[in-house]
Formats: sequence, C-alpha cells, structure tokens
Amino acid sequence: MRLSEFAEKRIINVFDGELMGAIGDSDLLLDEENGRILEIIVPPPRRGANRHPCSIPWPAVKKVGAEVVVVDVDSSGAYYR
Repeated sequence: MRLSEFAEKRIINVFDGELMGAIGDSDLLLDEENGRILEIIVPPPRRGANRHPCSIPWPAVKKVGAEVVVVDVDSSGAYYR
C-alpha cells in the first residue's frame, strides 16, 4: 500500500466506536532500520476534554480496511502525550 493511500484512511476505535481522526492528520513513528510503523500519533481534537495527542502503538491496530484503520486503544496500552 502506498503512503498516499494510507493517509486517506480514518482511524476508528473499536472499543467505543469513536472516530479518532485521520491518518493524514497524524504523525507516524517509524523504525529507522526497517521502515515499519511503531506508533500512530493522533493530534488532539479541536474541542473536548482531552486536548492531548494520543499515541497508538502499532499492535493496537486490528485491521486496515479500504476506508478505515480499526484500532483498540483501551486493551492495547495507548496513551496520551
């Protein structure tokens, strides 16, 4: 999959059904040796109580679909920066 195709996808949390953001608006932490994604860092929402970026470790990614990336942040150890 090309990075441009991956950037178009939205991030959905399967735990609560929340739309967390889009890959294109997020930062990716990459392993420099092999180019694999280690974390997705989702920027804070424009409004709401939690105004910190959320760091989602790659093992929390459950499925990369045609339009969305499904994650499970509560059982995976995602944390807010």
